[in-house]
Amino acid sequence: MPILRKPYLIFLADITVGSDAKTGAGLRDWCGVDVIGECRLPQGTVSLGLPTLRPQEAASAGAGSLVIGVAVVGGQLPRTWLPPLAEALEHGLDVVSGMHTRLTSFPELVAAAARGGGQLVDVRATDRVLPTGTGIKRAGKRVLTVGTDCALGKKYTALALTRALHAAGALATFRATGQTGIMIAGEGIAVDAVVADFVAGAAELLSPANDPDHWDVIEGQGALFHPAYAGVTLGLIHGSQPDAIVLCHDPSRQTIEDFAHIPMPALRVAIDRYLEAARLTNPDVRCAGIAINSSSLGEGDWLAYQSSVAEELSLPVCDPMRTGVDAIAHRLLQPMRRQPE
Repeated sequence: MPILRKPYLIFLADITVGSDAKTGAGLRDWCGVDVIGECRLPQGTVSLGLPTLRPQEAASAGAGSLVIGVAVVGGQLPRTWLPPLAEALEHGLDVVSGMHTRLTSFPELVAAAARGGGQLVDVRATDRVLPTGTGIKRAGKRVLTVGTDCALGKKYTALALTRALHAAGALATFRATGQTGIMIAGEGIAVDAVVADFVAGAAELLSPANDPDHWDVIEGQGALFHPAYAGVTLGLIHGSQPDAIVLCHDPSRQTIEDFAHIPMPALRVAIDRYLEAARLTNPDVRCAGIAINSSSLGEGDWLAYQSSVAEELSLPVCDPMRTGVDAIAHRLLQPMRRQPE
């Protein structure tokens, strides 16, 4: 698992659309104390409201890494970005990327790293040998965020839940499984880049045996109901051996995003399918609550929806950004009745 050097200088490249900076925004929002500033190309118009620093200035201020804070379609790294990345390397900064294009595929970056002593860190790289899953029970407690679909708040829910557990006095560690989560945590495994046979083993490695009262809060990926990404979800479930799941949902979606022919599952059905899958490696798994991305709802509609779902499912219903997830954390820390199979 890569361990990243902090603090970070966030590279915003030449983007002109704010949503393209979601990686940088996630770092600002969830590990702001580890972010020293931002830099961009002259054509770029997006700012995260951070101090603007050149790589040399950031290095002098104690930065450890320049992080590519943008996500572009296809995950390819444009050659126009290479000069500022090389500049960072020559001043001793590591360059961290979650793109599909490997930094090491550019000879000029390899040479700049050799000159300045910086490292090229591709957080999606999977060169290390990973084990296959064993299904053997291990000590400690684990909660996994799962979803009715992709890209609806599993990472934010896991981060918020980690904070809520800490606030309640519990031992808890966020376990990152995607590139932005890894950058926030400083370590982790990007499971969407792991060969299918080893996803469960990677999840076991990511959340090893721990103290009996320690919670690993594992960032979910994909969705069991997604026609392209259900496979990574299932491997992550089996390897995580969760004691509890938290179901994430966006009520504005009627179908799986970008797959209009796949209907969104009912929440009860989704919970049942996730628990059924998880019982292979943990027969005592439970659902601890529902995390809603309610950004499409006004306050009145949100309160009505929250009340309706809570009554239907007899579970705490929260929005990590709107209400926090204290109610879910509280339920995790209380003895819970096993839900019927």
